[in-house]
Amino acid sequence: MPFLALKIDVDTLRGTREGIPTLLRLLDRHQVSATFLFSLGPDHTGRALKRVFRPGFLAKVRRTSVTSHYGIKTLLYGTLLPGPDIGRLAAEPMRAAYRAGHEVGVHTWDHILWQDHVAGKDPTWTRRQMRLAVDRFGEIFGRAPKVHGAAGWQMNDAAYALEEELGFTLASDGRGDAPFRPVVGGRALGVPQLPTTLPTLDELIGVDGITPENVAEHLLKLSLDGRDHVYTLHAELEGGQLAPVFEALLAGWSHAGLRLGSMTDYAATLTLDALPLKGVGMGTVPGRSGMLAVPVSPT
Repeated sequence: MPFLALKIDVDTLRGTREGIPTLLRLLDRHQVSATFLFSLGPDHTGRALKRVFRPGFLAKVRRTSVTSHYGIKTLLYGTLLPGPDIGRLAAEPMRAAYRAGHEVGVHTWDHILWQDHVAGKDPTWTRRQMRLAVDRFGEIFGRAPKVHGAAGWQMNDAAYALEEELGFTLASDGRGDAPFRPVVGGRALGVPQLPTTLPTLDELIGVDGITPENVAEHLLKLSLDGRDHVYTLHAELEGGQLAPVFEALLAGWSHAGLRLGSMTDYAATLTLDALPLKGVGMGTVPGRSGMLAVPVSPT
């Protein structure tokens, strides 16, 4: 039976404080484990507004009611309001996810800074950002993180290599069709990539007649194709106004007999040493503005 891994990106202070408790209740109700990946430093969500000139960004904002999902206050962080330190102010909900038996890992230090700049940054900048996140994770959980999932599906070559150096054993940094081992600079790296394979709710809602009322049915059809999948959800969406959609998905997946679990649960079903080798680059994904990390033919 196919496996569906649940990867939960927690991007903001609001998502950490309000979204995580909601998701924990839903997951407990359906007796399902997931992987929570945390933003651990400042919440600078408001700075994302500078993407207004990026092709497709305004269309996404109009389709997905960004203000209602994130809240006015969150959309001012880093601009008119100082960016609050998520790891300092909301460590307890993170620990609650771990105490509930879920896998926890690193999403990023500063979500907007990483998402908007990492693709063009050098190894020194990249190392500092990843080190800040790893150190803060250690402060909160008393141990080193093992799972990494890049903010905004944005990476550079140095980041892939640093995952290995910093002790990560598993990553889900980009989009793709199936797990692989990344090849960077002609070297096969040891941290396997389990990319997100399914579209996210904000990529689907508002396109081709898909609404919050029918998006679960649509996504269920996509996920029941006989293949393994990784589904990325967001604490701000599925842990907020779209919680009923996530509950419908959990019920549908369970009824269909899919095996549901964390990224490490999924990795345990794979022969990691036998995964195909693929290069890493940037590409586009329907419904998502900008370029994202994707596998490419190795060079």
